[in-house]
Amino acid sequence: MIPIFFKIRRRLTRVNKQEYASLFWIGLVILFIWGMVIQPKIVYEGSLSGLKAWWNIVFPSLLPFFIVSEILMKLGLVHFMGVLLEPIMRPLFNVPGTGAFVMVIGFTSGFPIGSMVTANLRKDNLCTQLEAERLISFTNNSSPLFMLTAVAVGMFGRPELGVVIAGSHYLANLVLGLLLRFYGPNERSLIETPVSNRSIKNAFKVLLSGAKGGPPLGQLLGEAVASSVSKLLNIGGFIILFAVIIRLLSHSGIIDLLASILGLLLMPLGMSPEILQALASGLFEMTIGTKMVAEANASELHRLMAVAMILGWSGFSIHAQVASMIAKTDIRMGIFVFTRMAHASLAAFFTWLFYEPPGNSATLVVPSLAPVIHEFFHSPLFILIASLLLMFVALVSLIILGILVHLLSHFYKKILTLH
Repeated sequence: MIPIFFKIRRRLTRVNKQEYASLFWIGLVILFIWGMVIQPKIVYEGSLSGLKAWWNIVFPSLLPFFIVSEILMKLGLVHFMGVLLEPIMRPLFNVPGTGAFVMVIGFTSGFPIGSMVTANLRKDNLCTQLEAERLISFTNNSSPLFMLTAVAVGMFGRPELGVVIAGSHYLANLVLGLLLRFYGPNERSLIETPVSNRSIKNAFKVLLSGAKGGPPLGQLLGEAVASSVSKLLNIGGFIILFAVIIRLLSHSGIIDLLASILGLLLMPLGMSPEILQALASGLFEMTIGTKMVAEANASELHRLMAVAMILGWSGFSIHAQVASMIAKTDIRMGIFVFTRMAHASLAAFFTWLFYEPPGNSATLVVPSLAPVIHEFFHSPLFILIASLLLMFVALVSLIILGILVHLLSHFYKKILTLH
């Protein structure tokens, strides 16, 4: 028996980590199939809820951004912003000027479009591997309209909380972006724009040459729509899959087990035990988690901090979507997952820092107006128009900022030459 034992042990030690990972995933898939077989009703209900969420919310809200980003990249706007905004993006975030386009799209549209645009930049060799990893780590955000309307108005019934929720979320990601400039600091960008070419004139030359040299508008639009719909179908599959997984995990009691584990970490910090199950669900899917947190029997501050943690972490569903977007590149997921944990912690801290309890006037006014505001802000047409307008304003503002920086730099150089 002893020789047989050592023989088996030697064989196991020869199995590399990749094979262990494969066995692990095969085991999970078998368990998932078994759960589907023994709980078909739960699987059907979960897939139906995921399909409704994708078709009613995700598809109409993200499709315009996917199409617009594809078109703008093909028309040369990314190259234009790369030349124009290199003096801003490089010292702040240690990414090329093209990263400004990713920031605008990521901060105004929501998950996982920031990773899609970053992957496109990497495929076109407009950023290095490390620069792409920095970008996906701080430009993937929750949609501002989701935080300001769905969460603040729809779930909490207090529109003024949108500033705290969205402000803490974005501030935490910007802080991470500033810190990530030291991630791989010795790397020299192969795409960095030469100082001699960083002028407004050259930036507009790049924009005009990109627009003239591109494909016809009809072909461009067709390719953008086809590519966007394909990617959104992929995202829909992940949403449906994780909706089923959460239902199965809740029914099997695993969510309760995860809630107990989270309690060991968070309850000593003063977090209310009533929101632990919602946080456990938010580990997998943020929309379900935030809704459960908003309905929990806990103080408003604790619920807001829990929402900040869920939105910062974003859920395994978003992680899987990001992984699918960067699958055909050399961008690694490790730093993204680590920064999601850091984002969750920072966002919760900023929420605690900025939160103010409601005054008497707020408690009298908000409940009576909340249903009207809720219906108005949840209009699909309003959300679409507001999101696109927000993206347009952000793009124009960043371009104007880049032009001002160039003009000030030119003016400063002239003063130095006079002296």
